[in-house]
Amino acid sequence: MVEYSIWETILLSVLGIIAVFIVLAVLMLFIKVITFVSRVAGGKEKPATPAASDKLAAYAKGSCGDVKLHNVPDKDAAMIMAIVADKLKTPLNELRFISIKMIGE
Repeated sequence: MVEYSIWETILLSVLGIIAVFIVLAVLMLFIKVITFVSRVAGGKEKPATPAASDKLAAYAKGSCGDVKLHNVPDKDAAMIMAIVADKLKTPLNELRFISIKMIGE
């Protein structure tokens, strides 16, 4: 069994940490090179941005625009939409709510 002095132990620890960081740097460089090569090989296609005239393209799949709330808190409007979807047995993302208005109290 080999016994190391405190300075040899510290030196080995530092060398081990340096080796780990070198391997991480090499992996990072490798990932950057692979990303660059895949972008060059695939062309510089940018993701399609929604057209200004097509307002619905900016929303999540299945959603259908904004809801106008008239004197109704957001929490109550969400509850109303959930109840309507439950009563109709229809997923919420298939319904379109145009406005929700409180009628009398």
